[in-house]
Amino acid sequence: MGEPQQKVKREFLLEGLDCANCAMKIESGVKGIPGVSACSVNFVTKTLTLETDQGQEPAIVSEATKIIKRLEPEVEVVSESGNHEHNHGHSHDHGNKQTKKMAARLGIGAVLTAIGMFAPVSNTAELGLFIIAYIIVGVDIVAGAVKNILRGQVFDENFLMALATIGAFAVRQFPEAVAVMLFYQVGEMFQSMAVNRSRQSIGALMDIRPDYANVKAGNNIQRMSPEQVKIGDIIVIKPGEKVPLDGKVLDGSSMVDTSALTGESVPREVETGSDVLSGFINKNGMLTVKVTKEFGESTVTKILELVQNASSRKAPTENFITKFARYYTPVVVIVAAALAFIPPLFIDGAAFSDWIYRALVFLVISCPCALVISIPLGFFGGIGAASKNGILIKGSNYLEALNAVKYAVFDKTGTLTKGVFEVTNIQPTETISKKQLLEYAAIAEVHSNHPIAQSIRTAYGKEIKDRDIQLYNEISGHGTQVNFDGKGILAGNAKFMNKEQIVFQEPNEIGTIVHVAVNKKYAGYIVISDQVKEDSAKAIRTLKELGIKKTVMLTGDAKAVGDTVGQELALDEVHAELLPQNKVEEIEKLETHKAPKEKIAFVGDGINDTPVLARADVGIAMGGLGSDAAIEAADVVIMTDEPYKISSAIRIAKRTRGIVWENIIFALGVKAIFLILGAFGIATMWEAVFSDVGVTLLAVLNAMRVLNVKNI
Repeated sequence: MGEPQQKVKREFLLEGLDCANCAMKIESGVKGIPGVSACSVNFVTKTLTLETDQGQEPAIVSEATKIIKRLEPEVEVVSESGNHEHNHGHSHDHGNKQTKKMAARLGIGAVLTAIGMFAPVSNTAELGLFIIAYIIVGVDIVAGAVKNILRGQVFDENFLMALATIGAFAVRQFPEAVAVMLFYQVGEMFQSMAVNRSRQSIGALMDIRPDYANVKAGNNIQRMSPEQVKIGDIIVIKPGEKVPLDGKVLDGSSMVDTSALTGESVPREVETGSDVLSGFINKNGMLTVKVTKEFGESTVTKILELVQNASSRKAPTENFITKFARYYTPVVVIVAAALAFIPPLFIDGAAFSDWIYRALVFLVISCPCALVISIPLGFFGGIGAASKNGILIKGSNYLEALNAVKYAVFDKTGTLTKGVFEVTNIQPTETISKKQLLEYAAIAEVHSNHPIAQSIRTAYGKEIKDRDIQLYNEISGHGTQVNFDGKGILAGNAKFMNKEQIVFQEPNEIGTIVHVAVNKKYAGYIVISDQVKEDSAKAIRTLKELGIKKTVMLTGDAKAVGDTVGQELALDEVHAELLPQNKVEEIEKLETHKAPKEKIAFVGDGINDTPVLARADVGIAMGGLGSDAAIEAADVVIMTDEPYKISSAIRIAKRTRGIVWENIIFALGVKAIFLILGAFGIATMWEAVFSDVGVTLLAVLNAMRVLNVKNI
C-alpha cells in the first residue's frame, strides 16, 4: 500500500459575491469536482477554500474556475496571490459606486412610474411609460434570470421576480408590476448595504493584522513587510504601532493594549525580558524586540487563520438551511403552477388571470433569501464576537456544540490554578518573626534554580548580598545549607531535618513545605503551593447556573492537593494521580453516562492534555500560556487563560443560537402567513415583496445583534 496523498489547501477571494444563494450554488458546484476532498464558500468573507490531493491542484483549480464562471459569470475569482482568474463585475455588488448608480436608476424609475400612475395620459402612453420604467429598474434582474435559465440554473430570486412582474404585465397589472420591481430593488439595495455593514463590523473585530515591521540593521531602520522578517531579527516598535511579530523585549518599557487578542480592556506593562505577541498595540514607550517566530507562525496569523477558516466547519443548522433552500424553492414553483392552472378548471366562474396573479404573488413570497443570508451571518458574527472577547472558536459547528455541553471537565495545573508556585503560608516558631523566617529561607535558597527557591526569593523581594554568605552547599533531594552572619542556616524538606537530627513536628498542610533551622534549632516552615486562579470559583459557579450537570477535575497531582482544590472550587468530582491515558479513560467513562445529544467539554493547557482535548466533544485550550500542541488540538482557545471565559463562550453560543432561531421562525412564519394569504387572493404583490425583501432586511439587522457582547 502506498502512503496517503498529502492534502493541499487553496483559498480564493470571490469578488462581487454579495448573494448568499450564489455562494450556496458555487459551494455545491465545486464540491462535485472529482478530487476535491473539502470545499467551503464563506459568504461573509467572500472566500472559497478547497482541499485537494497534492499534484492535482492546478487541474482542479482550473475546473473550479470554469464552474464558477458558468454558475456566476459576474463573480471575479482572485487567487490568494492576488492574480485575477477572470474579470467581471457582479450585479449584486452594491459598493459605493454601484449604490449611487442603483439609486439614480431607481429615482428615474420612480418618477416615470408616478407619471404613468397619476398624469392624465393616454393608455398607450401610460403603457409606454411603465415599460420604460420597468426596463430602467429591472433590466439586470430579467437579464440575470435569462442567463441563469440558459445555464440550467432556473430557481433563484431573479427568475421568481422576473416571472412574477412580467406575469403581472400579462394580466394587465402594469403599475403593480413596475412598483413591485422598484420596491424589490430598493429592498435589495438596503439589504446589500446591511450585509456589507455587518461584514465591515465583523472585519473590524479582526483588524489586527500588522501592515509593516521596523527592522533594525546596524544604525538604520528599514520598514519591511512582516512576512520578510526572520527569526533573530531586531525590530523597533514605536508608540501607537502594532506589534508585527512575536518576540522578546531587548530594550525599553511600555504599556501595551492586548484587547485585540485577549479582550482585556486594561493595558499590560512590558519591559526588558517580557514576551510580546503580534497584534498587541504599543501605547507609549519605544520597544526594541528580538523576533522569536516567523510571521506565518506568529500569534496574529494563527488567530486570523482560525477565525477566517471557522466558516468551513458549518453548524448543523446552517447545513439544514442550505438543504432546505435547495428543495424548498422548486417545490414552491410547482405549487404555484398548480395554483395558477388547477382551480380555474374546477371552480365555476374562476378567471385564469386572477389565479395566475395569485400564483405570481405566491412565487415572490417563496424566496428563501432571509434564511440563506442571515443564518451564516449570525454564526460568523458569533465567532467574531467571541474573538473580540479573547475566545477563538474554530468553527460554527463548535459554536453550536457549546449549547449542548452538559459535562465540563478540567485539568488542574495552568487551567484552574495559575501553574506558578507561590508562598501561601509562613509559620515561624515563637522565638522568630514571619519576616525573619522568610529572610533566612531566602538566604538559604539564594543560589538555587529550583522553582520553589525562586518563589521564596520572590516573596522576600529584597536583594541578598553574596559577600555575606559563606559555605553555600546544595544537597540534592534534601535542601540547602549556608553560613550567614555567623549563623548556620538549613532550608529543605522533612528528610533533611531528620538527617540533621533537628527536632520538629510535621505540619498537616497541603502544598510543598520548606522547613528552616538556624544553628541546629528548628525555626519554622514555609508552605509553597500552586495558587487557584482568581476567577476559577466564579467560573465553576457560573457554569452550573448555565445548566452544566457535572464539573470534574482530572489531575496528575497528589490526591490531597487535588481534593483541596476540588473542595475550594465546589467541583462535583476530582480524579487525581492520573497519567494522560487515564484522563482519556475518565472522559470515556463520562461518555457512557451522558444522553446522546449531550456533549462533554474538556479544558486543558499542557502538551499532555492533547489526547483528551482531541477525544472530548469540545476541546478548550488555555491559549495564553498553553502549549502549541494543545492549542492545535483544541476546538476553542481561551486567549486570556481565564476559566470564566468558558461561561462567556457558552453565553455567546446560546445568544447566537437564539438569534439564529429567531430569524428562522420569523422568516418561515411570515412566509407561511403570506403564502396562505396569497393563495386565497388576500395578499397582493406589495405584501409579497415585503415578505421577501422586508423580512430579509429585518433578519440581517437582527443577525447583527450577535456582535453586541459587551456584558457577556
